[in-house]
Amino acid sequence: MLDPEYLLKTFSYLGLALIIFAETGLLLGFFLPGDSLLITAGLFAARGDLNLGVVIGLTVVAAFLGNVSGYAIGRQFGPAVFARARFLKPEYVEQAREYFDRRGNQTLVLARFVPIIRTLVPTLAGTIQMSPRTFMIANAVGALLWGAGVPLAGYGLGKIIPADVLDKYILVIVGVILVASFVPVLLEINKRRRR
Repeated sequence: MLDPEYLLKTFSYLGLALIIFAETGLLLGFFLPGDSLLITAGLFAARGDLNLGVVIGLTVVAAFLGNVSGYAIGRQFGPAVFARARFLKPEYVEQAREYFDRRGNQTLVLARFVPIIRTLVPTLAGTIQMSPRTFMIANAVGALLWGAGVPLAGYGLGKIIPADVLDKYILVIVGVILVASFVPVLLEINKRRRR
């Protein structure tokens, strides 16, 4: 059901836009296939099944609006959730606020490229009441870099790999890319454990 190839063949551009919006803007969307979907869309565009310009345009807009939604959710409901939840201590919010004051812009941009993190960061930015102007600028830059860069990488890969090989091994290629996208998360977790 979450196979990127199936999703694109079945739901095409609409499915792409909705999944990117949900993955980047709704906390329950963390499990959706963002990177692998965009790589696959780029591969499909290289084959001529999708239009690369439309893929990039939809992705940038959906990613931008998704983060705006996550920010609004965090701003509206985040403080109340932190006040009630036992495992979410108020000092966590303060630590996050200090971190975002120092590295908020780059975090919003770089989080786009890390699964699960890209779902959480905009909501956290809203929860700590990050400046809307600062958020919107970093959000736009991140949406543009990720929304254009990942499909373009898939497109480039699709132009290099012969069509018959691509058709046979598309799932393997997307799987390798998906696993590789989790490497930064695993490295960061390992680094924090050692501390």
